[in-house]
Amino acid sequence: MVEALVISNIILWILVVVLSLLVFALTRQVGILHERVAPAGALQPTNGPKVGELTTAMELRSVDGSDVTVGGEHSGGLASFILFISPTCPVCKSLVPTAQSLINSEKDRMRLLFASDGAETEADLQQHRDYVDELQITAYPYIISQALGMHYQVSKLPFALLIGADGTLKSKGLVNTREHMESLIESMDSGVSTVQEFVGKIQTDNAMEQTP
Repeated sequence: MVEALVISNIILWILVVVLSLLVFALTRQVGILHERVAPAGALQPTNGPKVGELTTAMELRSVDGSDVTVGGEHSGGLASFILFISPTCPVCKSLVPTAQSLINSEKDRMRLLFASDGAETEADLQQHRDYVDELQITAYPYIISQALGMHYQVSKLPFALLIGADGTLKSKGLVNTREHMESLIESMDSGVSTVQEFVGKIQTDNAMEQTP
């Protein structure tokens, strides 16, 4: 009886050691995969103004009738995060609270604006007003301008622009998640146009450091 208990304990300890080694190996593999998989950034189109170019100030009109300037140097020293949305875009509706939360955490250096296509009739304008009320974004400028979308070659939604306080286009791209929007801010802070380029730069630098 005692011998059987000893043998069973030995077998159990062997199993524990084997399982511990397997967990360690899996943890190592997860770490390797994490290093190899680059974070997903906003998809940046090749058409329209290029990242790094100085933008032109555009005097536009918001849905409440107030004047809004987009582009050029900002007198208040704030960067401008412009999110293009539409009443007919279901993804846009779910992304608006995320944009509010993200830019709220950056409010000391950034302002949030919403933009949509032009309203040709009074019915179109009313649809946008109802959309603003539904999303509860009356505190933010909501620009209705076909010219703005055409200037920046916005063809798909939701789309975002990040213009620095100095008027330079810092980043742009299609955004579907908070991670995509964060990638635009990361691009501005890192000085590279996309997160993928940033990751590639880090990998190149690491490879150069490891080269004897």
